[in-house]
Amino acid sequence: MKKLLIILMFALAPLSLPAHSALAAGDGPSKDMLKGIITQVNAAERTIVFQKDDTKELVTLVMNEKMQPEEMKTNQKVLINLDKHAAAANTMKDISIMFIDMSLSKLIALLVIGAVGGLLSGFIGSGGAFVMTPAMMSLGVPGAVAVASNMCHKFPKAMVGAYKRWKYGQADIKLGLVMATTAVVGVQIGIKIQKYILNQFGGAGSNLYISAVFMVVLVFVGGYVFYDAWKLAKGGGKETVSKLAVRMQKINLPPMMHFKTAKVTISAWITIPVGLLTGMLAATIAVGGFIGVPGMIYVIGASAVVASATELIIAFVMGAWGSVQWGLSGLIDIRLALLLLATSLIGVQLGALGTTYVKDYIIKVVMATTMLIVAISRGAKIPGYLIDLDLMSPIQESTITLLEAISFWSLVAALGSAALIIIVAMVKGMTADSRSKKAVLGTSNG
Repeated sequence: MKKLLIILMFALAPLSLPAHSALAAGDGPSKDMLKGIITQVNAAERTIVFQKDDTKELVTLVMNEKMQPEEMKTNQKVLINLDKHAAAANTMKDISIMFIDMSLSKLIALLVIGAVGGLLSGFIGSGGAFVMTPAMMSLGVPGAVAVASNMCHKFPKAMVGAYKRWKYGQADIKLGLVMATTAVVGVQIGIKIQKYILNQFGGAGSNLYISAVFMVVLVFVGGYVFYDAWKLAKGGGKETVSKLAVRMQKINLPPMMHFKTAKVTISAWITIPVGLLTGMLAATIAVGGFIGVPGMIYVIGASAVVASATELIIAFVMGAWGSVQWGLSGLIDIRLALLLLATSLIGVQLGALGTTYVKDYIIKVVMATTMLIVAISRGAKIPGYLIDLDLMSPIQESTITLLEAISFWSLVAALGSAALIIIVAMVKGMTADSRSKKAVLGTSNG
C-alpha cells in the first residue's frame, strides 16, 4: 500500500500546478473559439449576428472569402474559430455544426456502431473508440465533439466490462489503478493539446490531427500486434513474455510492485510512461486502449487476456475524468453518448464472454485487423482536410467522392470483420468447450 501511495503522490502532483499551466485542461475554449447560435445572416454584407453561448452577448462576425451566406444556418449551435491574422476584425476562420441533425438512418448507424464498439471493448480491452470516433466523424460529427462524446459514453461501458472480466478472474485491479493514476495526468495533457489545435486551426485542423494520429499509430501498433499474433499462431498459440518486458522486469528501481493477477513484479516507474501515453491518446483522440493494451503486453509483461481486461479499469477512470473535463467545455453531444451506450452495454458483455473461449492470439488478431482497416479509413480523409486548410491544392470532385467512399466502406469493413472474427471465435470456442464437457461426462459415466 505504501508503494501505491508513493506512485499516486508523484502521478497526481502535476495536477496541483496553477491553472495557467500546460496541465490545466479544465478551462474552456479560448477567446478565438466561440460557441453559440447564428441568429441573423446578412448576405449582402457577408456578415452574421452571433449569440455567444456563455454570456448570450450578440456580436457581428465577418465571413471569410471561402464561406457562402447560404451555408450559414440559423438557430443551430455551432463552433466558430476566429482568424487572428485577418485584416477585418471578427473574421471567421472556420465554422462547424456542433450537433448533427438526427435522422433515422443516423440513429440506426449509431446503435450499430455502439454494439460493435462494445463487442470490441469487451473482447480486446479498448474502448472501441478507434472505430467509434472515426464512425461518428464519417456521419458528420466534428472531430472534437466526436472525441468528447465518445469519452462520455466510454466510462459506464468500461465499468460493466471491467466487472465482467474481473468476475472471470482476468482483470488485475491493482495494475489498473496504478496505470490509471498516470493516465489521468495524460488525459490532462491530451485535452490541452486537442483544445490548442482546435483553437489555432479550427475544425478542419482538429479533424486532420485526429485522422493523422489515428493513421500513424494504428499502422505502427496494428502492424506489430498482427506480426506478433502471426508468430504466436505459428507457435501453437502459447503466449510468451516479450524480450522487452523481460528486460523491464529485471530493472530494480524502487518502488517495486507485484501484480498478482498479471503475475508480474516490476518497477512502478516502468508503468508511468505507458499510463501517460494511454491517457494522452485517450483525451486527444478518444483512444487509449491500443497503446495501453500493447504497453501492458510488450513492456510490462502481462498476458493479452489480463492486459485487455485491465485496460477496461483504466478506461473507466480515464473516461470519468475526461468526461468532466470535456463537459466543462460544453463539447459533449449527450444524444450521441446515450445512443452509443444503449447498445455498447450489450456488446461489451458479449465480448467479455468471448474471451473465456478463445486463445490469446485471437484477441491480438482482432485488435490488429481492426486497427489496420480503420487506418485506411482515416487516411482516405486526410487529403480533404489538407485542402480545407490550404495545405494542398484542390483535386477533382470525383477523386474526393472516391476517397469518401473508400473511407466509409473501409470503416464498414472494419466493423464487420471485427464482429465476424469475434463471433466465429466465440462459436468455435463454445462448441469445443461443450464437446470437451460431454466427453468428460461420458468418460465418468462409463
